[in-house]
Amino acid sequence: MTKQEKVDFVINTLNDLYPEVPIPLTHKDPYTLLIAVLLSAQSTDVRVNQITPILFAKADNPYDMVKLSVEEIKEIIKPVGLAPMKSKGIYGLSKILIEKYTGKVPKTYKELEALPSVGHKTAAVVLSQAFGIPAFPVDTHIHRLMYRWNLSNGKNVVQTEKDAKRLFPKALWNKLHLQMIWYGREYSQARGWNLDKDIITKTIGRASIIKAYYKIKKS
Repeated sequence: MTKQEKVDFVINTLNDLYPEVPIPLTHKDPYTLLIAVLLSAQSTDVRVNQITPILFAKADNPYDMVKLSVEEIKEIIKPVGLAPMKSKGIYGLSKILIEKYTGKVPKTYKELEALPSVGHKTAAVVLSQAFGIPAFPVDTHIHRLMYRWNLSNGKNVVQTEKDAKRLFPKALWNKLHLQMIWYGREYSQARGWNLDKDIITKTIGRASIIKAYYKIKKS
């Protein structure tokens, strides 16, 4: 299979499995999405979706958020982990949004990444999912899949993002990265992985990974 045939196989398979793909994090606008993505760092979407309704009931916009103290925010978000850092980030970015952007979330990588606790992946998610701007956020699932599918070398997420953007059509990035996340969760997990159900990896995957999987399975 050529590289292009592999790419086409991925696209077609994911479209068959996920013709419509939901955004994992519950939100109602760019601001609540930004906060939810920030909270998801080293946590799970399920846990974040349990906590954000409690936080957003008190403050679902930057003006209300800065009325809370950092300590109050920290107590609410404690279950998602890294609460001291995340609470300072939420308060700090809310203050900046009010002072510089009249409470609105900006629409560029540069402006988003200048906000406290907002890294490249968080910015990419907001641009893609809140504003429909083509981006390819790479999380642990996508990083794992791109390596298993022999479409990237697995060196780091920066390289994985470059490879994904080079291989897949720009018009598909926003939907495709979500499809890959769902696929990784359902068919190609890091733990408890069943390669026989992972049709994409089984068809186009890195030979060394497939060989190692079946060797372990037999032992």
